Amino acid sequence: MKSKRISELETLIARYQDSYYNGEAEISDSDFDALWDELKSIDPANPVLHKVGADSGNFPKARHVMPMGSQEKAANPEEFLAWAIKHSYSEYLVEYKLDGASLELQYSHGHLVRAVTRGDGTVGDDITANAVKMKNVQQELRGSDGGRCDFTGGIRGEVIMTHTVHRTLFASKANCRNAANGLMKRKDGDGSEHLTLIVYDVWATEGEQPFADEVEKIEWLKACGFEPVKLHICHSPQEVIDYRASVMEERKALDFDIDGLVIKERAVNHDDALRDRPDRQIAFKFSLEEAVSVVRRVEWNEAGATYTPVAIFDPVDLNGTTVQRASLVNPNTIRALGLKIGSHVVVVKRGEIIPKIESVIAEDGEEGKAGEEQSAVEQPAVCATCGSTLVDEGTRLYCPNKQCSKRILHQLLKWVSVLDIRDLGDTLVRSLFKDGVLRSISDIYTLDDKKLTPYFLKEDSISQDRKSLGARKVALSIQKHREVPLARFVAGFDIEGIGETVVEKLVAGGYNTLEKLFAASEEDIAAVYGFAKIMAKTLVEGLEENRKEMEALVANGTVIVEQGETGGALAGKSFCFTGELSSMKRADAQNLVKKLGGSVKSSVVKDLSYLVTNDTSSGSAKNAKAAKLGIPVINEEQFLALVR
Repeated sequence: MKSKRISELETLIARYQDSYYNGEAEISDSDFDALWDELKSIDPANPVLHKVGADSGNFPKARHVMPMGSQEKAANPEEFLAWAIKHSYSEYLVEYKLDGASLELQYSHGHLVRAVTRGDGTVGDDITANAVKMKNVQQELRGSDGGRCDFTGGIRGEVIMTHTVHRTLFASKANCRNAANGLMKRKDGDGSEHLTLIVYDVWATEGEQPFADEVEKIEWLKACGFEPVKLHICHSPQEVIDYRASVMEERKALDFDIDGLVIKERAVNHDDALRDRPDRQIAFKFSLEEAVSVVRRVEWNEAGATYTPVAIFDPVDLNGTTVQRASLVNPNTIRALGLKIGSHVVVVKRGEIIPKIESVIAEDGEEGKAGEEQSAVEQPAVCATCGSTLVDEGTRLYCPNKQCSKRILHQLLKWVSVLDIRDLGDTLVRSLFKDGVLRSISDIYTLDDKKLTPYFLKEDSISQDRKSLGARKVALSIQKHREVPLARFVAGFDIEGIGETVVEKLVAGGYNTLEKLFAASEEDIAAVYGFAKIMAKTLVEGLEENRKEMEALVANGTVIVEQGETGGALAGKSFCFTGELSSMKRADAQNLVKKLGGSVKSSVVKDLSYLVTNDTSSGSAKNAKAAKLGIPVINEEQFLALVR
């Protein structure tokens, strides 16, 4: 399985590299990067990772003065910081990563003798006749005094097509890079005059280097009449991340494409540059999964006792989806970000993660960029339902009044949802609550045919002593949900952030009875894997708040709590289900796993024991991820064999 996938990736990468370097890229950069990263993760020494796509034109071939290998890359701030930990520089030199076609100009004593495309990284096509037509290509090097510059060596840059030229003359081409690649390799050279060269690297093959460091290198290129890449100096990794965020916004106004930044040290490290993948510099790429937007307002969503802030910003496209909302989680998040109405923010949506605001772009002065006025985020002070003063704990803004009708209703709905009492729908619960029939979880188990019939039959039917099949169905459904696993029992009480999966971690950690949970301190809970101080505090307080009703339900036999399994046929194993099962509902299969001591996960993660699906050959995202992580994919029949 693994060797087959490696072979597939080798073929795909070679194909897409060829199309990329010859101007007709078949897939997006992000899709190509995903294939590259997958191959790197399962076969890091694969030779394909150390090759560059080759030109296929009929031009004469020429060897480079400077190798044109590929750069290491970081796709997000986390990956960049991991690289920066190993590369601690006093200064980080940051240049635009131009999205065009690489070209090396070769000079002999200041005279252009050859212009060579990237090719395979060592040998490329000699397109000198086309290159001399391009803007900013110097046939004779002259210094700032006008005198001829006696330079022998190579100057590397990127051939780009401006947005203006593309829009005006070549709109039929998919993008500027494809159009530039096509024109620069035309045998007749027609159209090369519409291309521009931006340079960023130099190396002399004779005499001393005409610069002492990377900054002087850019200055020397400019003095020779070239247009060099923009250079910015940062003094810390975080400053690089902040600068990248600002460039993500600024690039909208650029007349050429950039797809990231190149980060390097000030010192020139030629030995590192000779490697097929230099280590001392990195391409910090932009991603289709992040964008810059402006926050327009913050809404406060009410769910039970909790008020959760949600940012509303100008719509942006993230991985093909238009996004304009992101949860801010709690008041502390707003404070930590320094978020205001009018703030320019970086919005991300990576993998299966919901959109979030990753950072606020630093602003100069009292107003935001482009004259955006900013104002503080207004936070509600009192409960909109009962008028109680809200409690701001930083990690949570909530109504402290346990008798608040909104809180009670939310808990009732949560209980019905967690226990999956399907016949007792939301509308019926709300009606029963409105009429005062339901005021607690205990009240649910007092519902019988008589109490429910008025919600199914009209008065005249009731007066004729007619029976309601609907009322009977709901009453029976409630009675079927008297036996409840411990994790589900606790989750049903609507404690903030405490779901069934969370409680299952406690059960696995030895807190497998209600009594043990009540006796546990915040420190005890925080010591369990997957917990932290804040969640532990919330759980302990929530258990204490609901303890009286919890104990009453169990003591009078209204609910029978199934104590957590510490053993069982599936103890220590975890399962994720995808697609339909034929012999049972997915919820029943999940319950069976838990009853036998196993755990259920909603997504494919590295410690998953099995992915269960009846379409094991599917190319779905879950199947692909399981294959990548080496997780067994089993069908329903194999799953049933494990539980028998």
